[in-house]
Amino acid sequence: MRRPVLAVALFLHATTVLAAQTMRVDYYHTGNAKEERFSLDRVVIEPLSWPGNPSKPIDDTNRGKYFFEVHDAASGKILYSRGFSSIYGEWETTGEAKDINRTFSESLRFPAPDKPVRILVKKRDGSNIFRDAWTLTVDPSDKFIARDIAYRASPDAGPLIKLHEAGDPATKLDLLILGDGYTARERGKFARDAKRLVDTLFKTSPFKERQGDINVWGLVPPAAQSGVSRPSQHIYRRSPVGATYDAFDSERYVLTFENKAFRDIAANAPYDVVEILVNSATYGGGGIYNLYSTVAADNAYSAYIFVHEFGHHIAGLADEYYTSDVAYLPATDRVEPWEPNATAMLDPASLKWKDLVAPGTALPTPWPKEPFEAYAKDVLQKRRAIRAADRPESEMDALFREQERHDTALLNEGPHAAHVGAFEGANYEARGYFRPQADCIMFTRDNVPFCLVCRRAIEQILDLYSRR
Repeated sequence: MRRPVLAVALFLHATTVLAAQTMRVDYYHTGNAKEERFSLDRVVIEPLSWPGNPSKPIDDTNRGKYFFEVHDAASGKILYSRGFSSIYGEWETTGEAKDINRTFSESLRFPAPDKPVRILVKKRDGSNIFRDAWTLTVDPSDKFIARDIAYRASPDAGPLIKLHEAGDPATKLDLLILGDGYTARERGKFARDAKRLVDTLFKTSPFKERQGDINVWGLVPPAAQSGVSRPSQHIYRRSPVGATYDAFDSERYVLTFENKAFRDIAANAPYDVVEILVNSATYGGGGIYNLYSTVAADNAYSAYIFVHEFGHHIAGLADEYYTSDVAYLPATDRVEPWEPNATAMLDPASLKWKDLVAPGTALPTPWPKEPFEAYAKDVLQKRRAIRAADRPESEMDALFREQERHDTALLNEGPHAAHVGAFEGANYEARGYFRPQADCIMFTRDNVPFCLVCRRAIEQILDLYSRR
């Protein structure tokens, strides 16, 4: 896996040379709805080489709630930067954050320097402008940095599986499929699950056209028990990655809060992005920009969830739906979202995707909003009843299939169905936020593609990680 130091050093400023290793800063993110703090946990040198694109160290995509920069400590020049979002960033918008403090473990990964660097973390303010939030100086000669020998690949991570190898990790986007809740005897099942879902991804544009720019790897650390935790049903598992349903008390939201366990396992593969496959049939998943995405591998809608959640993770796409239960509190101010596929349309003349809107298209753009919402309300009540009665998952799957037939017919016919415009209803809000097209993978479970705006947003990230 190791590449010559020169391969990674090509993109560097002359003042500081970065070795072909991966440095990771693990830190704690603590606070509540009104204040937050950062504190260092540890600095790690991971066992594998830096997998990133050496020709594109600087992130200019303006994605993420947070942003970090690695500066040469002596000259101040920026060596590396990336936008990201976090579990803390989501949690602080929930009702719980008004009442208590919580602490979350987070990580920053970047090419390891051979001279001191200053790390600067920024956060968007109420106007979505990045402001300095935390700074930290790291000296790579510090004896307390955990060197790769302490985190070298171990049997606990399982051997690396090559699911789709397109070339040198330095010139490709490296996707790691990480299994959780699979026992040692279920390793073959994980390989089949991963292959099936990767095949779905590569049938979806723009990933279909960009397969040559993507490597896909697999790791499946053996679990003591099959499955993951689902607290709402009093199911608790000590799974290797720590994935759990009911994140933020949303029964379908799957996350892991065990960041260091996740990172130490993932460090045994070259990766830029990660999708966690949980060994479960219960509908669920999640996705956070530049952190990871999750999917229940055995659900009837796993293929859809895999792609939808990966859209969040890889490209920072917003949820365009607004008729399902979510844990987040409604927005108090209508500011322009940073996500590329949602807008408050404060100024229609400067619509962020106006180049894709045909002349004469009405803004806002008409669509069958009222009948859609009435039907969605009925489905939501049925969903709640199925979960409250702990009915079989097959009943939920049947309800979703019925909804898919209804919504596909409703949203994909009519004069504006295939056009880019500004369709009200997005970002969990029925009013005040707009999505680019009537239907999209980020809006419904219908058998439709990513809209043109989402597709472009994904391609911009693929370009950032693959050498083009």
